[in-house]
Order: sequence, then structure tokens, then C-alpha cells
Amino acid sequence: MAELIKYLPQQYRDILEFQKLTAAEDPEFDRLHKAVEQALDDKFVLTASESSIRRWEAQLTIRADTSAETLEFRRKRIINRLSTKPPFTERYLQERLDYLLGPGKAIVSIDVQAAILKITAKLTDAPLFKELAYTIRNVKPANLVYLQETALGDTILIEEQLFKTPLSRRTRLSTTWKLGSTPFATRNQEVQVK
Repeated sequence: MAELIKYLPQQYRDILEFQKLTAAEDPEFDRLHKAVEQALDDKFVLTASESSIRRWEAQLTIRADTSAETLEFRRKRIINRLSTKPPFTERYLQERLDYLLGPGKAIVSIDVQAAILKITAKLTDAPLFKELAYTIRNVKPANLVYLQETALGDTILIEEQLFKTPLSRRTRLSTTWKLGSTPFATRNQEVQVK
């Protein structure tokens, strides 16, 4: 809390009007101090407020989905967009993906002979996948083909069962079967074969 009374000469500190005046101005100076600190924080993406992040996103033409994306992810995306400047190397791309996804969650490999850029990633988050695609689209050279591989380790249990339903045909060349009143076939009881 700002105590403006301390900045006045000693002879003014005991006067009631100056005490009330400085006490009334103290909250205003506190708000001013907080606004100056926030303005300084807003100049840096890692400490920026929500409104400053929106301004950054508008400048970089990023459409943020605030319901699905956290403020921390939005900050990471802005830093990623600002830091994707040439020259690009395989190591640089690996560093960018490690920054975005976390270390070891994406592996970059390049087949020079076939001109294929292959990225194996463990992704379950759609906004992260979109940012990954944006980064690769802006980083990869035009002569490379991008191949995305997923590396999620899920297992699926498949169980096979066979059922048989015999049908009894009711149509015969005779006079006992009546077209429209008697069905072509009747369904018998379903039986499990396997």
C-alpha cells in the first residue's frame, strides 16, 4: 500500500487535511502501481494477462477456442508462432515439438532418399494436434512429404462369437401355400455355433 504521507515534509504530516488527502490518494496510487506492473507483465507472453493474450492472438491471426484451450497452452502457442523463423533443421523441429508436446512425446525422422519427413507423436489433445500441424506446415521444406504416425499404446480385445438362425422355407409348388397370407419362410430359434 502506498503511504504518500511519508513523502511529505515533516511539518505537513501532522496537519489533518494533508493526512486525509494522502489517505484518499493512497488507493489511487495503489491501482496505478498495479496497472504499471500489469502493463510491464503484458509485454512478455509468459506473464501476459488474458486481454494481452487476445491481442497477441489477433496480431498472429490465431483463432483461440477459450472453452477448450487453457491460458497456458495459448501462451505456448504464441511463443511457438513467434519462434518459428528460418533456418530450419531436424534438431530445431525436434526442439519445437519437445517444447509444444513435452520431451519424448514426438520423434522426428527424415528419409532423405525418399524425401519423407516422418513424425511419430503421442497426441490425444486436438488443439495440440492443430498446433503441431501448423508448426510442421511452416517449418518443413517444400521438397519433403509429411507423414504423421501416431504412437498411442492402446489395446483392443476382440472376441468372436457365431450364431446361426435356421429358416424354414414355406414356399412349395402346391396349393397349400397362399401368396400374401403365408410368409415365405419362418425363423427358427437362434443357436450359438461358436
